[in-house]
Amino acid sequence: MTTTAQSPSQPNHFPTLEAIRYGLPNICGWEADITAVVNHSDRLFQPLSYLNLDQTTAGFACALHMHQPTIPAGENGALISNLQYMFEHPHQGDNHNAEPFAWCYKRMGEFIPELVANGCHPRIMLDYSGNLLWGLQQIGRNDILDTLKNITCNPQYWVNVEWLGTMWSHAVIPSTPIRDIKLHIQAWQHHFAAIFGKDALARVKGFSPPEMHLPNHPDTLYEYIKSLKECGYKWLMVQEHSVERLDGSPLHHDDKYIPNRLIARNSQGETVSIIALIKTQGSDTKLVAQMQPYHEANGRGLQKLGEYMVPSCVTQIADGENGGVMMNEYPRDFIPLWSQIKNNGRGTPGVVGLNGTEYLEVLEAAGVQPEDYPTCQAIQQHRIWEKVDSITPEAVENAIAHLQETDPQFHIDGASWTNHLSWVKGYENVLEPMNQLSADFHRKYDPLVKQDPTTTRQPDYQQALLYNLLLQTSCFRYWGQGMWTDYAREIYHRGQQLVN
Repeated sequence: MTTTAQSPSQPNHFPTLEAIRYGLPNICGWEADITAVVNHSDRLFQPLSYLNLDQTTAGFACALHMHQPTIPAGENGALISNLQYMFEHPHQGDNHNAEPFAWCYKRMGEFIPELVANGCHPRIMLDYSGNLLWGLQQIGRNDILDTLKNITCNPQYWVNVEWLGTMWSHAVIPSTPIRDIKLHIQAWQHHFAAIFGKDALARVKGFSPPEMHLPNHPDTLYEYIKSLKECGYKWLMVQEHSVERLDGSPLHHDDKYIPNRLIARNSQGETVSIIALIKTQGSDTKLVAQMQPYHEANGRGLQKLGEYMVPSCVTQIADGENGGVMMNEYPRDFIPLWSQIKNNGRGTPGVVGLNGTEYLEVLEAAGVQPEDYPTCQAIQQHRIWEKVDSITPEAVENAIAHLQETDPQFHIDGASWTNHLSWVKGYENVLEPMNQLSADFHRKYDPLVKQDPTTTRQPDYQQALLYNLLLQTSCFRYWGQGMWTDYAREIYHRGQQLVN
Protein backbone atom coordinates (compact mmCIF):
# COMPACT_ATOMS: atom_id res chain seq x y z
CA MET A 1 0.00 0.00 0.00
CA THR A 2 1.04 3.55 -0.60
CA THR A 3 1.40 5.93 2.29
CA THR A 4 0.22 9.06 0.54
CA ALA A 5 -3.25 10.09 -0.50
CA GLN A 6 -2.40 10.99 -4.05
CA SER A 7 -4.98 10.12 -6.64
CA PRO A 8 -4.45 6.53 -7.86
CA SER A 9 -2.66 6.15 -11.15
CA GLN A 10 -5.07 5.70 -14.05
CA PRO A 11 -4.67 4.29 -17.55
CA ASN A 12 -3.63 6.98 -20.02
CA HIS A 13 -6.32 5.91 -22.48
CA PHE A 14 -9.21 6.50 -20.09
CA PRO A 15 -11.84 8.50 -22.00
CA THR A 16 -13.42 11.75 -20.96
CA LEU A 17 -16.94 10.55 -20.41
CA GLU A 18 -19.88 12.68 -21.47
CA ALA A 19 -22.45 12.93 -18.71
CA ILE A 20 -25.28 12.58 -21.21
CA ARG A 21 -25.02 10.39 -24.34
CA TYR A 22 -27.81 10.09 -26.89
CA GLY A 23 -29.95 12.16 -24.51
CA LEU A 24 -29.60 9.51 -21.81
CA PRO A 25 -27.40 9.10 -18.72
CA ASN A 26 -23.98 7.63 -19.41
CA ILE A 27 -24.38 4.20 -17.82
CA CYS A 28 -22.38 1.84 -20.05
CA GLY A 29 -19.75 1.49 -22.74
CA TRP A 30 -16.40 1.70 -20.94
CA GLU A 31 -16.59 -1.29 -18.61
CA ALA A 32 -12.93 -2.29 -18.98
CA ASP A 33 -11.70 1.27 -18.42
CA ILE A 34 -13.87 1.70 -15.33
CA THR A 35 -12.61 -1.60 -13.95
CA ALA A 36 -9.01 -0.47 -14.41
CA VAL A 37 -9.71 2.77 -12.55
CA VAL A 38 -11.39 1.29 -9.48
CA ASN A 39 -9.23 -1.78 -8.87
CA HIS A 40 -6.34 -0.50 -6.79
CA SER A 41 -5.18 -0.77 -3.18
CA ASP A 42 -3.96 2.78 -2.61
CA ARG A 43 -4.49 4.23 0.85
CA LEU A 44 -6.73 7.21 0.16
CA PHE A 45 -7.93 8.96 3.32
CA GLN A 46 -5.87 7.94 6.36
CA PRO A 47 -2.79 9.99 5.33
CA LEU A 48 -4.99 13.09 5.23
CA SER A 49 -6.85 12.59 8.51
CA TYR A 50 -3.94 13.51 10.82
CA LEU A 51 -5.54 11.55 13.62
CA ASN A 52 -3.58 10.52 16.68
CA LEU A 53 -4.94 7.07 17.39
CA ASP A 54 -3.71 7.25 20.99
CA GLN A 55 -6.04 10.22 21.49
CA THR A 56 -9.06 8.68 19.73
CA THR A 57 -11.47 6.99 22.15
CA ALA A 58 -14.16 6.13 19.56
CA GLY A 59 -15.52 7.26 16.22
CA PHE A 60 -18.82 7.80 14.47
CA ALA A 61 -19.57 7.55 10.76
CA CYS A 62 -22.75 8.90 9.19
CA ALA A 63 -24.08 8.53 5.66
CA LEU A 64 -26.88 10.34 3.85
CA HIS A 65 -28.95 8.42 1.33
CA MET A 66 -30.57 10.49 -1.45
CA HIS A 67 -32.94 9.21 -4.12
CA GLN A 68 -35.68 10.31 -6.49
CA PRO A 69 -37.10 7.75 -8.93
CA THR A 70 -37.38 8.18 -12.68
CA ILE A 71 -41.00 8.01 -13.88
CA PRO A 72 -42.75 8.17 -17.29
CA ALA A 73 -44.77 11.23 -16.28
CA GLY A 74 -43.36 14.07 -18.34
CA GLU A 75 -44.75 15.68 -21.46
CA ASN A 76 -46.02 12.94 -23.77
CA GLY A 77 -44.94 10.37 -21.19
CA ALA A 78 -41.29 11.39 -21.20
CA LEU A 79 -38.99 9.96 -18.54
CA ILE A 80 -38.50 12.57 -15.84
CA SER A 81 -37.36 12.71 -12.26
CA ASN A 82 -39.99 12.52 -9.56
CA LEU A 83 -38.37 15.72 -8.27
CA GLN A 84 -39.33 17.45 -11.51
CA TYR A 85 -42.85 16.09 -11.15
CA MET A 86 -42.99 17.55 -7.63
CA PHE A 87 -41.96 20.97 -8.92
CA GLU A 88 -44.56 20.81 -11.70
CA HIS A 89 -47.40 19.63 -9.42
CA PRO A 90 -46.80 21.54 -6.15
CA HIS A 91 -50.34 21.10 -4.82
CA GLN A 92 -50.33 17.30 -4.80
CA GLY A 93 -49.50 15.61 -1.51
CA ASP A 94 -46.14 16.72 -0.13
CA ASN A 95 -44.88 18.07 -3.45
CA HIS A 96 -44.53 21.52 -1.91
CA ASN A 97 -41.30 20.12 -0.41
CA ALA A 98 -39.61 20.00 -3.81
CA GLU A 99 -37.34 22.99 -3.20
CA PRO A 100 -36.49 21.98 0.40
CA PHE A 101 -35.56 18.56 -1.00
CA ALA A 102 -33.38 20.19 -3.65
CA TRP A 103 -31.60 22.20 -0.96
CA CYS A 104 -30.97 18.99 0.99
CA TYR A 105 -29.24 17.56 -2.07
CA LYS A 106 -27.05 20.67 -2.20
CA ARG A 107 -26.40 21.72 1.36
CA MET A 108 -23.40 19.52 2.16
CA GLY A 109 -21.64 21.44 -0.59
CA GLU A 110 -22.23 24.54 1.53
CA PHE A 111 -21.71 23.13 5.03
CA ILE A 112 -18.42 21.31 4.46
CA PRO A 113 -16.39 24.25 3.04
CA GLU A 114 -17.68 26.53 5.79
CA LEU A 115 -16.74 24.08 8.54
CA VAL A 116 -13.31 23.38 7.07
CA ALA A 117 -12.64 27.11 6.74
CA ASN A 118 -13.35 27.39 10.47
CA GLY A 119 -10.74 24.77 11.31
CA CYS A 120 -13.18 21.90 11.86
CA HIS A 121 -12.86 18.30 10.65
CA PRO A 122 -16.34 17.32 9.47
CA ARG A 123 -17.08 13.91 7.98
CA ILE A 124 -19.99 12.75 5.86
CA MET A 125 -20.63 9.89 3.45
CA LEU A 126 -22.93 10.53 0.49
CA ASP A 127 -25.10 7.99 -1.35
CA TYR A 128 -26.97 9.43 -4.36
CA SER A 129 -28.85 7.07 -6.67
CA GLY A 130 -28.20 7.24 -10.39
CA ASN A 131 -31.84 8.22 -10.88
CA LEU A 132 -31.33 11.29 -8.71
CA LEU A 133 -28.09 12.34 -10.40
CA TRP A 134 -29.75 12.07 -13.81
CA GLY A 135 -32.81 13.93 -12.55
CA LEU A 136 -30.66 16.85 -11.37
CA GLN A 137 -29.09 16.96 -14.82
CA GLN A 138 -32.50 16.83 -16.51
CA ILE A 139 -33.86 19.83 -14.65
CA GLY A 140 -30.65 21.81 -15.07
CA ARG A 141 -29.81 22.10 -11.37
CA ASN A 142 -26.16 22.89 -11.97
CA ASP A 143 -26.17 24.86 -8.74
CA ILE A 144 -26.54 21.55 -6.90
CA LEU A 145 -24.14 19.58 -9.06
CA ASP A 146 -21.47 22.31 -8.96
CA THR A 147 -21.45 22.48 -5.15
CA LEU A 148 -21.19 18.69 -5.04
CA LYS A 149 -18.34 18.77 -7.55
CA ASN A 150 -16.45 21.20 -5.32
CA ILE A 151 -16.53 18.98 -2.23
CA THR A 152 -15.90 15.89 -4.37
CA CYS A 153 -13.09 17.00 -6.67
CA ASN A 154 -11.32 19.66 -4.61
CA PRO A 155 -8.44 17.93 -2.73
CA GLN A 156 -9.10 20.22 0.20
CA TYR A 157 -12.26 18.23 0.99
CA TRP A 158 -11.24 14.70 0.00
CA VAL A 159 -10.95 13.50 3.58
CA ASN A 160 -14.20 15.18 4.64
CA VAL A 161 -16.56 13.72 2.06
CA GLU A 162 -16.70 10.09 0.99
CA TRP A 163 -19.04 8.96 -1.77
CA LEU A 164 -20.58 5.51 -1.54
CA GLY A 165 -21.49 3.50 -4.60
CA THR A 166 -24.96 2.02 -4.97
CA MET A 167 -27.29 0.34 -7.45
CA TRP A 168 -27.88 2.84 -10.27
CA SER A 169 -31.67 2.62 -10.25
CA HIS A 170 -32.21 1.95 -6.52
CA ALA A 171 -32.96 -1.74 -7.00
CA VAL A 172 -33.27 -3.97 -3.93
CA ILE A 173 -30.70 -6.69 -4.48
CA PRO A 174 -32.52 -9.86 -3.27
CA SER A 175 -35.22 -9.52 -5.94
CA THR A 176 -32.97 -8.14 -8.68
CA PRO A 177 -32.19 -10.67 -11.45
CA ILE A 178 -28.70 -11.95 -10.68
CA ARG A 179 -27.28 -11.01 -14.07
CA ASP A 180 -28.38 -7.40 -13.57
CA ILE A 181 -26.69 -6.82 -10.21
CA LYS A 182 -23.31 -6.04 -11.74
CA LEU A 183 -24.95 -3.96 -14.49
CA HIS A 184 -26.46 -1.69 -11.81
CA ILE A 185 -23.13 -1.39 -10.00
CA GLN A 186 -21.23 -0.57 -13.19
CA ALA A 187 -23.94 1.81 -14.43
CA TRP A 188 -23.57 3.91 -11.28
CA GLN A 189 -19.79 3.93 -11.65
CA HIS A 190 -20.07 5.07 -15.28
CA HIS A 191 -22.53 7.83 -14.41
CA PHE A 192 -20.56 9.04 -11.40
CA ALA A 193 -17.30 9.16 -13.40
CA ALA A 194 -19.06 11.03 -16.20
CA ILE A 195 -20.14 13.75 -13.74
CA PHE A 196 -17.27 13.90 -11.22
CA GLY A 197 -14.34 12.38 -13.10
CA LYS A 198 -12.25 9.21 -12.93
CA ASP A 199 -10.12 10.42 -10.00
CA ALA A 200 -13.23 10.86 -7.89
CA LEU A 201 -14.50 7.42 -8.88
CA ALA A 202 -11.18 5.87 -7.84
CA ARG A 203 -11.89 7.08 -4.29
CA VAL A 204 -15.30 5.34 -4.07
CA LYS A 205 -14.52 2.19 -2.09
CA GLY A 206 -17.66 1.68 0.06
CA PHE A 207 -21.07 0.48 -1.11
CA SER A 208 -24.51 1.44 0.21
CA PRO A 209 -27.27 -0.99 -0.86
CA PRO A 210 -30.75 0.45 -1.45
CA GLU A 211 -32.96 -0.05 1.61
CA MET A 212 -29.94 -1.66 3.31
CA HIS A 213 -31.24 -4.85 1.71
CA LEU A 214 -28.92 -7.85 1.95
CA PRO A 215 -29.80 -11.03 0.03
CA ASN A 216 -29.65 -14.30 1.95
CA HIS A 217 -30.06 -16.78 -0.89
CA PRO A 218 -26.55 -18.28 -1.12
CA ASP A 219 -26.20 -17.85 -4.89
CA THR A 220 -27.56 -14.30 -4.97
CA LEU A 221 -25.37 -13.16 -2.09
CA TYR A 222 -22.30 -14.78 -3.63
CA GLU A 223 -22.81 -13.09 -7.00
CA TYR A 224 -23.51 -9.77 -5.27
CA ILE A 225 -20.31 -9.83 -3.20
CA LYS A 226 -18.31 -11.17 -6.14
CA SER A 227 -19.58 -8.31 -8.31
CA LEU A 228 -18.71 -5.73 -5.66
CA LYS A 229 -15.17 -7.07 -5.40
CA GLU A 230 -14.75 -7.14 -9.18
CA CYS A 231 -15.94 -3.55 -9.30
CA GLY A 232 -13.26 -2.44 -6.84
CA TYR A 233 -15.30 -2.08 -3.66
CA LYS A 234 -13.57 -2.61 -0.35
CA TRP A 235 -16.52 -2.64 2.02
CA LEU A 236 -20.29 -2.82 2.28
CA MET A 237 -22.70 -1.28 4.77
CA VAL A 238 -25.20 -3.75 6.25
CA GLN A 239 -28.05 -3.58 8.74
CA GLU A 240 -27.27 -5.41 11.98
CA HIS A 241 -30.27 -7.74 11.90
CA SER A 242 -29.55 -8.76 8.28
CA VAL A 243 -26.49 -10.77 9.35
CA GLU A 244 -25.67 -13.49 11.87
CA ARG A 245 -22.57 -15.21 13.17
CA LEU A 246 -21.50 -18.35 11.35
CA ASP A 247 -23.16 -20.50 14.04
CA GLY A 248 -26.50 -18.72 13.50
CA SER A 249 -26.35 -16.62 16.67
CA PRO A 250 -26.79 -12.81 16.62
CA LEU A 251 -23.74 -10.60 16.42
CA HIS A 252 -22.05 -9.95 19.74
CA HIS A 253 -22.89 -6.41 20.82
CA ASP A 254 -19.31 -5.15 20.58
CA ASP A 255 -18.94 -6.66 17.09
CA LYS A 256 -21.44 -4.11 15.77
CA TYR A 257 -18.91 -1.35 16.32
CA ILE A 258 -15.93 -2.80 14.47
CA PRO A 259 -15.55 -4.09 10.91
CA ASN A 260 -16.82 -7.59 10.22
CA ARG A 261 -15.90 -9.95 7.42
CA LEU A 262 -19.04 -10.98 5.52
CA ILE A 263 -18.71 -14.50 4.11
CA ALA A 264 -20.74 -15.56 1.08
CA ARG A 265 -20.82 -19.21 0.00
CA ASN A 266 -22.78 -20.37 -3.04
CA SER A 267 -24.42 -23.67 -3.90
CA GLN A 268 -21.22 -24.80 -5.64
CA GLY A 269 -19.25 -24.43 -2.41
CA GLU A 270 -17.33 -21.36 -3.64
CA THR A 271 -16.73 -18.58 -1.11
CA VAL A 272 -15.99 -14.88 -1.31
CA SER A 273 -15.83 -12.24 1.42
CA ILE A 274 -15.97 -8.49 1.85
CA ILE A 275 -15.60 -6.16 4.83
CA ALA A 276 -18.93 -5.11 6.33
CA LEU A 277 -19.55 -2.03 8.46
CA ILE A 278 -22.61 -2.59 10.61
CA LYS A 279 -25.40 -0.04 10.65
CA THR A 280 -27.09 -0.38 14.02
CA GLN A 281 -30.86 -0.43 14.37
CA GLY A 282 -32.99 2.56 15.24
CA SER A 283 -35.09 5.41 13.88
CA ASP A 284 -32.61 6.34 11.21
CA THR A 285 -33.49 9.91 10.29
CA LYS A 286 -33.88 11.00 13.89
CA LEU A 287 -30.64 9.31 14.89
CA VAL A 288 -28.58 10.97 12.19
CA ALA A 289 -30.40 14.32 12.26
CA GLN A 290 -29.79 14.71 15.98
CA MET A 291 -26.23 13.35 15.74
CA GLN A 292 -27.07 10.41 17.97
CA PRO A 293 -24.16 8.35 16.57
CA TYR A 294 -21.79 10.87 18.16
CA HIS A 295 -23.59 10.63 21.49
CA GLU A 296 -23.55 6.84 21.33
CA ALA A 297 -19.84 6.89 20.52
CA ASN A 298 -19.30 8.90 23.70
CA GLY A 299 -20.43 5.82 25.61
CA ARG A 300 -17.99 3.55 23.85
CA GLY A 301 -14.23 3.19 23.92
CA LEU A 302 -11.39 1.01 22.79
CA GLN A 303 -11.90 -2.68 22.15
CA LYS A 304 -9.58 -5.50 21.23
CA LEU A 305 -9.26 -6.47 17.58
CA GLY A 306 -6.68 -9.13 16.92
CA GLU A 307 -3.65 -8.09 18.94
CA TYR A 308 -4.59 -4.42 19.01
CA MET A 309 -6.78 -2.10 21.03
CA VAL A 310 -8.67 0.06 18.56
CA PRO A 311 -11.45 2.67 18.71
CA SER A 312 -14.94 1.39 18.04
CA CYS A 313 -17.07 3.24 15.48
CA VAL A 314 -20.82 3.84 15.43
CA THR A 315 -22.11 3.64 11.86
CA GLN A 316 -25.46 5.07 10.72
CA ILE A 317 -27.25 6.03 7.51
CA ALA A 318 -30.44 8.01 6.94
CA ASP A 319 -32.46 9.51 4.14
CA GLY A 320 -30.83 12.87 3.64
CA GLU A 321 -33.97 14.78 2.71
CA ASN A 322 -36.97 12.79 3.85
CA GLY A 323 -39.03 14.08 6.76
CA GLY A 324 -39.17 17.27 8.77
CA VAL A 325 -36.36 16.19 11.08
CA MET A 326 -33.86 15.89 8.24
CA MET A 327 -35.13 18.95 6.41
CA ASN A 328 -35.25 21.25 9.42
CA GLU A 329 -33.37 19.96 12.46
CA TYR A 330 -30.29 18.39 10.91
CA PRO A 331 -28.35 21.61 10.19
CA ARG A 332 -29.10 22.81 13.71
CA ASP A 333 -27.30 19.81 15.23
CA PHE A 334 -24.78 18.93 12.51
CA ILE A 335 -22.94 22.23 12.20
CA PRO A 336 -22.19 23.13 15.86
CA LEU A 337 -20.96 19.64 16.77
CA TRP A 338 -17.83 19.88 14.65
CA SER A 339 -16.67 23.00 16.47
CA GLN A 340 -17.12 21.23 19.80
CA ILE A 341 -14.90 18.30 18.81
CA LYS A 342 -12.44 20.02 16.45
CA ASN A 343 -9.43 19.16 18.65
CA ASN A 344 -10.46 15.60 19.50
CA GLY A 345 -7.88 13.10 18.31
CA ARG A 346 -5.63 16.01 17.38
CA GLY A 347 -4.28 17.09 20.75
CA THR A 348 -7.30 16.30 22.91
CA PRO A 349 -8.53 12.77 23.71
CA GLY A 350 -12.09 12.12 22.61
CA VAL A 351 -14.59 10.98 20.01
CA VAL A 352 -13.88 11.81 16.35
CA GLY A 353 -15.85 11.81 13.13
CA LEU A 354 -14.74 9.23 10.57
CA ASN A 355 -15.78 8.04 7.15
CA GLY A 356 -15.94 4.34 6.40
CA THR A 357 -12.82 3.89 4.26
CA GLU A 358 -10.87 6.24 6.50
CA TYR A 359 -11.77 4.10 9.53
CA LEU A 360 -10.59 0.92 7.79
CA GLU A 361 -7.37 2.59 6.68
CA VAL A 362 -6.70 3.90 10.20
CA LEU A 363 -7.04 0.36 11.54
CA GLU A 364 -4.82 -1.04 8.78
CA ALA A 365 -2.16 1.59 9.47
CA ALA A 366 -2.21 0.48 13.12
CA GLY A 367 -1.49 -3.10 12.04
CA VAL A 368 -4.94 -4.66 12.02
CA GLN A 369 -5.52 -7.21 9.26
CA PRO A 370 -8.87 -8.21 7.68
CA GLU A 371 -8.35 -11.69 9.15
CA ASP A 372 -8.65 -10.10 12.60
CA TYR A 373 -12.26 -9.05 11.98
CA PRO A 374 -15.11 -11.20 13.31
CA THR A 375 -16.96 -13.13 10.61
CA CYS A 376 -20.64 -13.09 9.74
CA GLN A 377 -23.02 -14.33 7.06
CA ALA A 378 -26.49 -13.38 5.83
CA ILE A 379 -29.36 -14.05 8.21
CA GLN A 380 -30.83 -17.58 8.23
CA GLN A 381 -28.01 -19.07 6.17
CA HIS A 382 -26.88 -21.21 9.11
CA ARG A 383 -30.19 -23.03 8.92
CA ILE A 384 -29.53 -23.83 5.26
CA TRP A 385 -25.98 -25.05 5.76
CA GLU A 386 -26.80 -27.28 8.72
CA LYS A 387 -29.18 -29.23 6.48
CA VAL A 388 -26.63 -29.69 3.69
CA ASP A 389 -24.17 -32.58 4.01
CA SER A 390 -22.45 -32.19 0.65
CA ILE A 391 -22.76 -28.80 -1.04
CA THR A 392 -24.38 -29.06 -4.45
CA PRO A 393 -27.00 -26.85 -6.11
CA GLU A 394 -29.59 -29.60 -5.68
CA ALA A 395 -28.80 -30.10 -1.99
CA VAL A 396 -29.01 -26.37 -1.27
CA GLU A 397 -32.32 -25.96 -3.10
CA ASN A 398 -33.72 -29.03 -1.32
CA ALA A 399 -32.72 -27.56 2.04
CA ILE A 400 -34.34 -24.23 1.18
CA ALA A 401 -37.52 -25.95 -0.03
CA HIS A 402 -37.73 -28.06 3.14
CA LEU A 403 -37.32 -25.03 5.39
CA GLN A 404 -39.94 -23.07 3.45
CA GLU A 405 -42.41 -25.96 3.77
CA THR A 406 -41.85 -26.60 7.48
CA ASP A 407 -41.19 -23.15 8.94
CA PRO A 408 -43.31 -20.10 8.04
CA GLN A 409 -40.65 -17.85 9.64
CA PHE A 410 -37.99 -18.94 7.17
CA HIS A 411 -37.57 -16.99 3.93
CA ILE A 412 -34.95 -16.09 1.35
CA ASP A 413 -36.28 -12.57 0.69
CA GLY A 414 -33.26 -11.09 2.43
CA ALA A 415 -33.45 -8.46 5.17
CA SER A 416 -33.52 -4.66 5.10
CA TRP A 417 -34.25 -1.59 7.20
CA THR A 418 -37.92 -1.90 6.11
CA ASN A 419 -38.59 -5.41 7.40
CA HIS A 420 -42.22 -4.52 8.06
CA LEU A 421 -42.93 -4.89 4.34
CA SER A 422 -42.04 -7.44 1.70
CA TRP A 423 -40.45 -6.57 -1.62
CA VAL A 424 -41.78 -9.82 -3.09
CA LYS A 425 -45.17 -10.84 -1.70
CA GLY A 426 -48.07 -9.21 -3.53
CA TYR A 427 -45.90 -7.73 -6.28
CA GLU A 428 -46.09 -10.49 -8.87
CA ASN A 429 -47.56 -7.93 -11.29
CA VAL A 430 -44.24 -6.06 -11.11
CA LEU A 431 -41.77 -8.88 -10.53
CA GLU A 432 -42.89 -11.13 -13.36
CA PRO A 433 -42.58 -8.40 -16.03
CA MET A 434 -39.32 -7.28 -14.42
CA ASN A 435 -37.83 -10.75 -14.73
CA GLN A 436 -39.21 -11.13 -18.25
CA LEU A 437 -37.68 -7.86 -19.49
CA SER A 438 -34.36 -8.81 -17.93
CA ALA A 439 -34.42 -12.23 -19.59
CA ASP A 440 -35.27 -10.72 -22.97
CA PHE A 441 -32.57 -8.06 -22.59
CA HIS A 442 -29.91 -10.69 -21.93
CA ARG A 443 -31.22 -13.00 -24.63
CA LYS A 444 -30.77 -10.23 -27.19
CA TYR A 445 -27.60 -8.54 -26.01
CA ASP A 446 -25.42 -11.08 -24.20
CA PRO A 447 -24.38 -12.85 -27.43
CA LEU A 448 -23.72 -9.51 -29.12
CA VAL A 449 -21.58 -8.23 -26.22
CA LYS A 450 -19.67 -11.51 -26.08
CA GLN A 451 -18.91 -11.20 -29.78
CA ASP A 452 -18.09 -7.47 -29.63
CA PRO A 453 -17.69 -5.77 -26.21
CA THR A 454 -18.09 -2.32 -27.83
CA THR A 455 -21.77 -3.18 -28.32
CA THR A 456 -22.32 -1.54 -24.93
CA ARG A 457 -21.40 1.81 -26.52
CA GLN A 458 -24.26 1.68 -29.01
CA PRO A 459 -27.38 3.81 -28.45
CA ASP A 460 -29.79 0.87 -28.75
CA TYR A 461 -27.93 -1.03 -26.02
CA GLN A 462 -27.81 2.03 -23.77
CA GLN A 463 -31.53 2.67 -24.13
CA ALA A 464 -32.49 -0.98 -23.57
CA LEU A 465 -30.23 -1.18 -20.51
CA LEU A 466 -31.78 1.99 -19.13
CA TYR A 467 -35.32 0.59 -19.27
CA ASN A 468 -34.19 -2.74 -17.86
CA LEU A 469 -32.60 -1.03 -14.86
CA LEU A 470 -35.43 1.47 -14.40
CA LEU A 471 -38.04 -1.26 -14.09
CA GLN A 472 -36.16 -2.62 -11.09
CA THR A 473 -36.48 0.62 -9.07
CA SER A 474 -37.74 -0.21 -5.58
CA CYS A 475 -40.28 2.64 -5.55
CA PHE A 476 -42.55 0.73 -7.92
CA ARG A 477 -43.14 -1.67 -5.03
CA TYR A 478 -42.47 0.45 -1.95
CA TRP A 479 -45.37 2.78 -2.63
CA GLY A 480 -47.90 -0.01 -3.20
CA GLN A 481 -50.36 -0.80 -5.94
CA GLY A 482 -51.82 1.93 -8.13
CA MET A 483 -50.01 4.80 -9.82
CA TRP A 484 -46.53 3.40 -9.09
CA THR A 485 -47.23 -0.05 -10.47
CA ASP A 486 -48.79 1.68 -13.49
CA TYR A 487 -45.49 3.47 -14.02
CA ALA A 488 -43.73 0.10 -13.89
CA ARG A 489 -46.12 -1.37 -16.45
CA GLU A 490 -45.44 1.48 -18.87
CA ILE A 491 -41.66 1.13 -18.48
CA TYR A 492 -42.00 -2.60 -19.11
CA HIS A 493 -43.93 -2.09 -22.34
CA ARG A 494 -41.40 0.41 -23.64
CA GLY A 495 -38.54 -1.87 -22.69
CA GLN A 496 -40.13 -4.79 -24.50
CA GLN A 497 -40.35 -2.76 -27.68
CA LEU A 498 -36.57 -2.25 -27.45
CA VAL A 499 -35.54 -5.86 -26.88
CA ASN A 500 -37.93 -7.64 -29.25
